[in-house]
Amino acid sequence: MKEFYDHRETRDPAAREAELLAHLPTLVAKAMQAPGWAQHLSGIQPLDITSREALASLPVLRKSDLPALQSAAPPFGGYVGDAPGSFSRLFASPGPIFEPEGAQADPWRSARALHAAGFRGGDVVLNTFSYHLTPGGFILDSGARALGCAVIPAGPGNTEQQLQVIAAYRPTGYTGTPDFLKILLEAADAAGLDTSSFRRAVVSGAAFPPSLQRAFAERGIDGYQLYAVAECGAIAYETPAREGLVVNEDLIVEIVRPGTGDPVAEGEVGEVVVTSLDPHHPILRLALGDLSAIMPGTSPCGRTNLRIRGWLGRADQTTKVKGMFVRPEQVAEIGRRHPELGKLRLVVTREDEMDVMTLQAETANADLVDAAAVGETLQAVAKLKGGVSLVSPGALPNDGKVIADERKYD
Repeated sequence: MKEFYDHRETRDPAAREAELLAHLPTLVAKAMQAPGWAQHLSGIQPLDITSREALASLPVLRKSDLPALQSAAPPFGGYVGDAPGSFSRLFASPGPIFEPEGAQADPWRSARALHAAGFRGGDVVLNTFSYHLTPGGFILDSGARALGCAVIPAGPGNTEQQLQVIAAYRPTGYTGTPDFLKILLEAADAAGLDTSSFRRAVVSGAAFPPSLQRAFAERGIDGYQLYAVAECGAIAYETPAREGLVVNEDLIVEIVRPGTGDPVAEGEVGEVVVTSLDPHHPILRLALGDLSAIMPGTSPCGRTNLRIRGWLGRADQTTKVKGMFVRPEQVAEIGRRHPELGKLRLVVTREDEMDVMTLQAETANADLVDAAAVGETLQAVAKLKGGVSLVSPGALPNDGKVIADERKYD
């Protein structure tokens, strides 16, 4: 059985990086042909974007802003240059966010992830992701068919009918949420039906804890995680090494400090930002609102691309304090005004039935920091008073939180 999808998975990391960076100027130029990107990147010279540092200088586009942008300029907010009729399918995800599907084979790049999980031509795959308006079902469907698998377009729900389909077609693979696979297996047990045909699964959209992985493995089902989004498809996937998720080819993944576009150090938790090199639908620094971290080294499985730890929570930590919203961008602004500070964390608590803010700030030399001045900046930026607590470098948790809401209500 062929272990790797193609030679690109195991090539020298420097060669991959050089190829990705070589495509950036053309990608930026293509994107800027669309009016939304042209405005978003106003003043940018595409030929200057030839490095990771240059890419990091571009403003991020937040996924959370897409509904408003698209509402103002339907259907894609001016961020897709090609006409809707040039695409294969057109979707509407909750938000709503409107997404196009490319006309090329495997447009969401999921075949590589399925191959890493052991899916091969001739497999019968029960695909339980939704086929209605959202692209989830088609993301996995197109990848499985690109591998030569037969796909049962089951979608979610309708458990009784799905059991009939499983009994008839004897699928070897499952794609969907881990929760629904558990529901199907338990329903089959209750009905006395055989599900032993299942051998592998690619799951996404929900937590896949080790306990559930073991439960599936005890039934002979190898389950693998996939990190995918409707805007750019399969981003990273688990391999037999079971050490993080390998980033897909033709993507550049950055981890940035929430509320900013500033990349963080390797291993530090931050927000996932993705650049897609799809020439038909270029995406530049899309901030997904998810937390993750880059892992050191390469995977023991032999794939040499960057690895991330997987989904570690949400990056959008906006909270309301005394009736006013406080945002990660405001905390980042405090850091810009006080470069003598390191990592920052705004902690919100309740004392005497009142909201209390405390800005925790790492610094190597507290004697050189004017805490009162930092407090004044906090009030000027957030329009709320708060305390300042100076801590030593490394004292704050590595969890990606810029705002920690620790209020408790009795």
